[in-house]
Amino acid sequence: MRNNSIKGFTLIELLVAMFVFAILAVTAYRGLNAVTQARAHIDRETRKWQALERFFARLDGETAQVLLRPVRTASGELAPAWVGSPSTTESLEDVQLAFTRNGGFDADGNPLSPQRVGYRLRENKLEMLRWTALDSAPYNVPTVDTVLEDVSEFNLLYLTSHLTWETQWPPAFPDISALPKAVKVELVLKGGDKLTRFFALQ
Repeated sequence: MRNNSIKGFTLIELLVAMFVFAILAVTAYRGLNAVTQARAHIDRETRKWQALERFFARLDGETAQVLLRPVRTASGELAPAWVGSPSTTESLEDVQLAFTRNGGFDADGNPLSPQRVGYRLRENKLEMLRWTALDSAPYNVPTVDTVLEDVSEFNLLYLTSHLTWETQWPPAFPDISALPKAVKVELVLKGGDKLTRFFALQ
């Protein structure tokens, strides 16, 4: 006699198989999630350090082209070629660092007009200000660009001809030089990282 019965899985076997599959699926998801989060963290860190490198490279290039050219502010007062202040107010043009720099050259090699640039920290953002003309008028409003984010401190020190570090420029006492000999830039990021760079001017 021919037996036509077909042997299949029992309910217990199906439940065990589903349980094992669920464990494997959860383990795989956790592993994939961990890899995804690690990759996202690496990407954020890479972008952060690239932005910092670009900022320091830009500042290095700009300070290397500083000019001894005082400027006239919107209020009519004469400001030194290099101005450093430990703090700022809510004024649009108020900055922690401002200086006159060479304008560089255009695509055809022609010299460009000198520029007035400034930096300040506002609401955890490090901003760069650029004026369209050296001698300001009430309508000469600077453009403001964010160059770094998540910055908790932006500290500057200036080396005098007496080889002392000052928090402002021009210093409180007379100095024989119109420019500091060097600038110390200290950034403290919101994550706790602290970076210090030195830029020689003379």
